Amino acid sequence: MAIFNKKTSEGEVENKKASEAKKDVAVVKNKKAVKPKGDTAGYNLTKEPGRIIKTPRITEKALQMTTSGTYVFEVAMDATKRDIVTAVQALYKITPRKINIVRRGPRPYVARFRNRRGTKVGVKKAYVFLKKGDKIDLA
Repeated sequence: MAIFNKKTSEGEVENKKASEAKKDVAVVKNKKAVKPKGDTAGYNLTKEPGRIIKTPRITEKALQMTTSGTYVFEVAMDATKRDIVTAVQALYKITPRKINIVRRGPRPYVARFRNRRGTKVGVKKAYVFLKKGDKIDLA
């Protein structure tokens, strides 16, 4: 078993430990920020922009709000305001003026005529306010 018990000098052991420590730091940095695909190289995102902003909410109220420069999007449950700002910049090439977030959690319900219990899935919405003159094409 002499193959596995090779003796090395102390300098080589220290160099190996230092190189392993550098690799560990690089792995931790890669876990924090995911580089999105496409032309979003300059943005610091924890997820891809398409996974942060799921879909625009198209309801009567949301469509009326677009006339005043406010757009409503369904976003990921773990998305922050900064994530949403960078995702809007990456997807629509517009910098928002302000963002409000509304979280509606899951809620229990009873199905009619079956007397079965269930839960409706929660939603997180982001109200994106733009400057005057800026528009987002949702079509």
